[in-house]
Amino acid sequence: MLRILSRSAALVAGVALVVPGPLAQAEAAQTALTVYSSARPGAIPADWYRPLPGQGTPPASSLPGFAVVRVDRDLSLKQGRSLLKFTDVAALIDPTTVTFQSLTDPAGTRVLEQNFQFDLVSTQKLLSRYVDRKVTVESPQGDGVRLLDGTLLSANDGLVIRGDDGQVHALQQWNGIRFGELPGGLITQPTLEWDIAAAKGGTHKARVAYQTGGITWWADYNLLFTPGADANSGFLDLGAWVSLLNQSGATYENAKLKLVAGEVNRAQPAAPPYVKSAMRAVAMEADGGFEEKAFFEYHLYTLGRTTTLPNNSTKQIELFDAAKRIPARKKLVYYGAQDLGWGGSPMIEREYGPASNQEVDVWLEFRNDKQAGLGMPLPAGRIRVSQLDTADGSLEFIGEDTIEHTPKDENVRVKLGVAFDVVGERTQTDFTVDSRGRVMEEAFEIKLRNHKDEAVEVVVRKVAKDGEAVITYRVRYSW
Repeated sequence: MLRILSRSAALVAGVALVVPGPLAQAEAAQTALTVYSSARPGAIPADWYRPLPGQGTPPASSLPGFAVVRVDRDLSLKQGRSLLKFTDVAALIDPTTVTFQSLTDPAGTRVLEQNFQFDLVSTQKLLSRYVDRKVTVESPQGDGVRLLDGTLLSANDGLVIRGDDGQVHALQQWNGIRFGELPGGLITQPTLEWDIAAAKGGTHKARVAYQTGGITWWADYNLLFTPGADANSGFLDLGAWVSLLNQSGATYENAKLKLVAGEVNRAQPAAPPYVKSAMRAVAMEADGGFEEKAFFEYHLYTLGRTTTLPNNSTKQIELFDAAKRIPARKKLVYYGAQDLGWGGSPMIEREYGPASNQEVDVWLEFRNDKQAGLGMPLPAGRIRVSQLDTADGSLEFIGEDTIEHTPKDENVRVKLGVAFDVVGERTQTDFTVDSRGRVMEEAFEIKLRNHKDEAVEVVVRKVAKDGEAVITYRVRYSW
């Protein structure tokens, strides 16, 4: 018998439901998981699945990523045609990607038909299926509960029951309802069903593969900056982690995990986003970390140990061993006309030129090569930078940025913020437009003032401590 608790509880209790089918497990299933991501660097928060105030939980189907799941399992097949039901699949499975293969007898085993059943049991579905059928309702009566046996007439606005004595009862409050059985067609979890023709009966090693949504990954980097001998030099300690978010509706126990680097295109019904992801890691033997190899036009990264990804969880795995003492340069960059641009037609009014930006941006730059202690393609992700306060030994946050996929032997640039003691000024000193309005010339003067106690380098010019540097230039535009 099935028993549904009150509407506020809305769950099935007191019964074990088993999906029938000739599924036998001679040994535990072996699961392999390859995860892809279309997430922008730093765009997926770790608390994605937690409800936001007044907004609810973002749907798992909107998570920017997917996975290819492969499950190897021993199954018992009859010789000839038989029906096989497979329940261990993700809720967000794409049924058009499902494949079934007998590894024991691939030539003699064929799938004639394939179905995906997703009519999952729920309170409302049970009630709708039991209209005009016998039920037992538990309704409150004083300090106790009254049992009402009868026929369910309606469940649209409360319950309408015709009792066995012929009286009709309209119930707005009820503690529970009991059903004789689970109606046909309703299942407790998504189920794959195959009509299989097998030349050989007995135990087959079978492989089931499919794609599922609701799963993604991203990279996070933690950098510790140590100042160097001058104001523009220093060293970095870099740690890298991969975060995996699983909302696919399934738990992957002791799975072999792989990640794919590259831009893998997927056809979509409308406005397809391309799948953009990257992952690179050095091979690590002792702790079973990630190992990289070339694969088609991409890179494949395999975790050297199995891992479990529970449903509705975020897991972090170290990407590679922390790199120490990476030489870095602190660069101060000044854009005198930041955020200015023509857009469509050129602006030939003099007043357009004098606008000036005073902020000097602070950047960190380091080389991604073996000499610096790296030399591996870095996946796109978020970089957080801290510096040690020697006064009390605490780490203080000094800025963060995102990086795109960065190949080896390239520079990595991280924007941290705006310099406090270095300011810039851009002034227009001349402006002319020819009589035809086809040629325009502007002249500018840029002043950089350094109020620090030490010299700093701003882009390519060095400004002495408590000093000032002046740069002049002229620009000609023609169209």
